[in-house]
Amino acid sequence: MAVLSDKWIRRAAREHGMIEPFVESQRRDGCISYGLSSYGYDARVADEFKIFTNVDSAVVDPKDFAANSFVDRKTDVCVIPPNSFVLARTVEYFRVPRDILVICLGKSTYARCGIIVNVTPLEPGWEGHVTLEFSNTTPLPAKVYANEGACQFLFLQGNEPCETSYADRAGKYMGQRGVTLPKL
Repeated sequence: MAVLSDKWIRRAAREHGMIEPFVESQRRDGCISYGLSSYGYDARVADEFKIFTNVDSAVVDPKDFAANSFVDRKTDVCVIPPNSFVLARTVEYFRVPRDILVICLGKSTYARCGIIVNVTPLEPGWEGHVTLEFSNTTPLPAKVYANEGACQFLFLQGNEPCETSYADRAGKYMGQRGVTLPKL
């Protein structure tokens, strides 16, 4: 399994619409960098946020998630409460080829501030906006900046196309748009 280069990522984005919109090279002019890097793609966080709140004393249950556990905000700067988290999404829409697995890692700029970005792997055949989780591990409020870099995606090519893709299984998060809450 090989980590794929900027040349491969560029070609897949141009010829197959793997990443839309696609930013040709890293942008960092006064912002947290985003765009194509040597062996990955730094995606941006959109301006749609779901901020976790516990005003209703809900229990977090992945089998029965209470949507009222979040407050929706559309903003250029999201403030995450101390020891809490927000859900967001990428600006970019991804279409993962059948022989590719995509792994996401947080940006070091956020990690150095105690903000952890979590994303599960993008499976072969999956497509959609990626739902991002930003955890504020600090005892202070923390900021996340919309339309700036949030995380880096690494593209791994399997030894052959998979027998059954995410699309073949009709996965529950297929084609998601916007910030998507847990589904069972």
